Amino acid sequence: MEAFKLMKELKANFEQEMKYLPRESGLSLIESTTEQGKGISAKCRDAKVEDLWSLTSFFGYSTQTFVLAVNLLDRFLALMKVQPKHLACISIGCLHIAAKVVEAECDVASAHELIRIGQCKFTVSDLSRMEKIISEKLNFQFKAVTALTFLHLYHAIALSHTSHRKEILNLDKLEAQLKACLCRILFSKAKPSVLALSLLTQEIEALQSSDLLEIAQRVQRHLRISEPELQRWRGLVGQCLMQYSSPECSKPDHRKLVWIVSRRTAQNLHSSYYSVPDLPTIPEASWDESESEEWTEELSSGEESLSSSLGSDAEGPYFPAHFRKQQSA
Repeated sequence: MEAFKLMKELKANFEQEMKYLPRESGLSLIESTTEQGKGISAKCRDAKVEDLWSLTSFFGYSTQTFVLAVNLLDRFLALMKVQPKHLACISIGCLHIAAKVVEAECDVASAHELIRIGQCKFTVSDLSRMEKIISEKLNFQFKAVTALTFLHLYHAIALSHTSHRKEILNLDKLEAQLKACLCRILFSKAKPSVLALSLLTQEIEALQSSDLLEIAQRVQRHLRISEPELQRWRGLVGQCLMQYSSPECSKPDHRKLVWIVSRRTAQNLHSSYYSVPDLPTIPEASWDESESEEWTEELSSGEESLSSSLGSDAEGPYFPAHFRKQQSA
């Protein structure tokens, strides 16, 4: 009976997932933008998502908060024409909205703390205005169906068939691998159901479990996911995780952020924050609902990137040696 309910819930989410996908044309425009261009490039977007991962880990937010923040960010960037100087405020705004949707109210960091710890140079009022714009442009649709939604459902379906698979199929590991994939804009084009199934089947292959493979195939048939589509994304997921597990991929501990905001150093490191002048109001009236508009007002964004300080779940145990073995084979 439990398995039947889970499959029904799976189908319902599958029918809704397209509503929360970023516009592919907008994502393609970002991918085609060069570093010297006026718009947001893929590299710039990916660096900000890695910053969000750092901040999510620092504040102890759940994976759901991070995944939702990335979804909101990509949907907004694919909808609006954004200047690089505004990206920091947009990304922090998406994280703050996601935290307020997912986390308990008492656990949500204040806007001031997000700005201070994120080493940003915009103001609380800037962030508040940005959150209002993001909310309006996304029609206040915050509770999105994401790849994490399907990953949890797939995991629950596997457990419903036998209670002994909990230790074998590690959900934390799958979540960490999903976060690594979301740091690449390419995976924002994948259907959430397919991306989650790609991660699941990669792990099942590593476990060499015929029983789990049968369950995954049953899910694939239930959702009518074609084999070519699944194999395409499985290949891309495998490449991403191999790159992520390589020594060349720098993944320092996020404790660097703790040092940055320690009491003994906070005054010197953040003294400039309090002298930041008020910035002009974002001209919301100039936004056209039917097409993307370029912002003309200033939002300062001179902060340093945090992308070299990913969370502790970015470390080796969740990106196992078998990926490196495949790479060297």
